Amino acid sequence: MRPRQAKHNTAEHRRLAESPTDDDPWRLWGPYVAGRQWGTVREDYSADGDAWASFPFDQAHTRAYRWGEDGISGLCDRYGCLNLAVALWNGQDDRLKERWFGVTNPQGNHGEDVKEFWWDLDATPTHSYAQQLYRYPQAAYPYAALVEGNAARGLEDPELELADTGVLEGGRFFDVVTTHAKGSPDDICIRITATNHGPDAAPLDLVPQLWFRNTWSWGRDDRTPWLRQVRPPEFGIGGAVAIEATHGFLGTYRLYAEGRPDLLFCDNETDDERAFGAPRRSPHPTSAVDRAIVHDDPSLLNPAGTGTKVALRYHFDSIAPGETVTVNLRLADEPMATNLFGGPFEEILAHRREEADEFYAAVIPDSTSAEDAFIARRAFAGLLWGRQLYRYPVAEWLEGDPATPAPPAGRSRNVGWTHLYLADGIAMPDAWEYPWFAVWDSAFHCVALAHVDPAFAKNQLLLMCREWSQHPDGHLPAYEWDFDDVNPPVHAWAAWQVFLADGGRDHESLVRIASKLLLTFGWWVNKTDPTGNQLFSGGFLCMDNIGPFDRSHGVPEGWVLEQSDGTSWMAFFCLSMLTMTFQLARRDDAWDDLATTFTERFVAIAEAMDAFGLDKTSLWNEEDGFFYDVLARAEAPSETEKLRVRSMVGLLPLMAVAVAPAWVENELVASPGASRSCSPRPPTTRRS
Repeated sequence: MRPRQAKHNTAEHRRLAESPTDDDPWRLWGPYVAGRQWGTVREDYSADGDAWASFPFDQAHTRAYRWGEDGISGLCDRYGCLNLAVALWNGQDDRLKERWFGVTNPQGNHGEDVKEFWWDLDATPTHSYAQQLYRYPQAAYPYAALVEGNAARGLEDPELELADTGVLEGGRFFDVVTTHAKGSPDDICIRITATNHGPDAAPLDLVPQLWFRNTWSWGRDDRTPWLRQVRPPEFGIGGAVAIEATHGFLGTYRLYAEGRPDLLFCDNETDDERAFGAPRRSPHPTSAVDRAIVHDDPSLLNPAGTGTKVALRYHFDSIAPGETVTVNLRLADEPMATNLFGGPFEEILAHRREEADEFYAAVIPDSTSAEDAFIARRAFAGLLWGRQLYRYPVAEWLEGDPATPAPPAGRSRNVGWTHLYLADGIAMPDAWEYPWFAVWDSAFHCVALAHVDPAFAKNQLLLMCREWSQHPDGHLPAYEWDFDDVNPPVHAWAAWQVFLADGGRDHESLVRIASKLLLTFGWWVNKTDPTGNQLFSGGFLCMDNIGPFDRSHGVPEGWVLEQSDGTSWMAFFCLSMLTMTFQLARRDDAWDDLATTFTERFVAIAEAMDAFGLDKTSLWNEEDGFFYDVLARAEAPSETEKLRVRSMVGLLPLMAVAVAPAWVENELVASPGASRSCSPRPPTTRRS
C-alpha cells in the first residue's frame, strides 16, 4: 500500500513533520497507559518467577504498581507521570471496573486470554484525535465463572468467552466511547459517552480517574506530586470543577470537568491491609475509591481534598433504553477561565475528526474500496492505540528498592541484561495480552506503522538496537520473559520495508540500523551455529508447538538440533542485509565489501542445507518433498536423525528469496569493489 506523495500535505502530516521524535510536543500525550500491568514480569518480585501469581488480578485494585500503570481508554504523558483513564460501575459488580480482565496462562485452557470486548475506532499518529469503544455489561461481571469455566475445559475445547456467559444477552450492556481531541499539544478535550443498548433502564457510574504513577514509595526518589481541587471562582468557571496536578518534572496541569461530579481523593498507595493483611502505610490507599463507590464506605478517602489520585464520580440513577449520557473533560497546562466547554469544545472535537478523515484519505489509496478503507483505518487505529509506555531498568529491578524488602536470592531472570534500561513508548500487538514487547512483533508493527508514521517506525526499530537495549554481544532482546531467547531475525527486513514506505530517501537511518545489525548478524553466526557448519539452531523462535519437544531447552543431551527454520531465517537475514548494502553501496563504495560478504554467506547456507557434514546429510527429504529439522550427534556429526514432523519449519526455506534490482548490475558491477558481490558462486543445486 503506497500512498501518493502529492496528497501528504494534511494538517496531521504537518504535525508529524514537526514531531519526528518522542520528545516533541505533539507526542507528549498519547494512549500510553497499558490495558494491563498486573501479572507482568516487571511487577514480579517472587523467587520462582511466577509473574501471574506474584501480582494477580485480584490485587490490582489494592496495590500500587512499581513500573507502569493500567486503565481503560487511558491517556498519559510519554513519561507516565500523570494518567487519566475511565472507570465504571454498573451497581452490580463486586469491584470498580478500572481495567480489563482476563485469564492468565495457567488459568486458560489455551493460555492467556482477555475476557473483554473493546474496539479501537480511530486514531491519528500524534493522537490529535482518537476514539475507543468499551462494552460494559449491565449485570455483574462474571469473574469467577470465567476462571472456573476455562479451568474446566481442555485443550480440545473452545475457550469460554464473556459472550458465552449470557451477561450480554438482549443487548444488556453499555457501549462506552472515549474520544480524545487535542486543541494543542498541551490541551486535550476528552468526551466519554455511555449508551444503553438494553431493553430496560439501568444505572451507571462513569468515573474518570486522574492519578500520578507512584515513584515516591520505593526509596529512590522521595519527591511526591499532589492533586488538589481548585475552586471554580478562582478562574470564574461556571458549571465545572477543576483539579490542579503538580509534578516536579512534568509541571502543573489542570483537569476541568463539566458539571458537578463528586470528587474522591486518595493516594496511589498500596492498601497493605486488604492486599497482605498488614497495617496500612497510607491512611488513604488506592482502593479508597472502590470502597467508597462499590461498598458505600468513604472512610478511606482523604477529607482534605488532596492526594495523588482522584476519581470524578458521575452517577446516573437510570439511563433509559437507547439513551446516551455524556461526560466532558479537559486537560490543559494553562489556567482556563472561559471557553472550556460548549462551542469551543465542540469545535475542537469536530475539527480534529475532519483532519483525521483528511489524513486517512491521503494515506489510503483512492482505489481502495470503502470496506477495505474502513478495515485499514481500524487496523491503523489498533496499532496506534497499542503504543504503550514500557519501563524496565533490569539492574534496578534485580537489585530491588531501598524502601522495600530485598528480592529473594533465587531471582535469576534476565541477569545477563543489566545494561537494559527502557523507558519508552513501544508498539505492541494489543494493550492487554502483550503489555510487553517481543522484538520481532515490534518489527512487523513498524512495517505497517511506516505508512502512517514513518518517523516513529524508524525510531522504534533503532530503539531495539541502541546500547541500552541491544546486548553488547549484538543480541537483540527477545521479550521480557527471557531476553536471552531468540526471536526470528526480521529486523533488517523490517528496516528495508520501512525505508521503502518512507519514500526510499532516508539513507542516514538506513546506515544507522544496518551498522547496528552487523553486531546482531555476528551474534547469530557465533552463538546459533555451534558446530560452524552454516546451519543454525535458533531454538524456540516464537513458533509455539512446532516440534515434538521444546527446541530451546528440550534437545536431548549430546545432540545438536540443526533447524530448517532457524537456518532459513538466517538465510533470510543475509538477503535482507544484502538488499540494504546494495542500496548503500550506490552512495558509498565502502558498503560493497559487505554486499560481497552477505552474498557469500547466503550461498554457504544454501549449500549446507542441501549437504552438510562428512556424509553430506541434507535437511531436504526427497521422498517426502519437504524440509525437516535434523538431530546430529555433537561428537559424531555423521549420526543424524530427521524429525519428520510436517510443520512450518519445512515451509520457511521458501521465504529466503530476493531479486536484485536491475540497477545492481548497471551501477555496481562497474565499480572495482563490486565485481565479486555481483558475480557470486552459484549454489550447487536448483533446490538450494
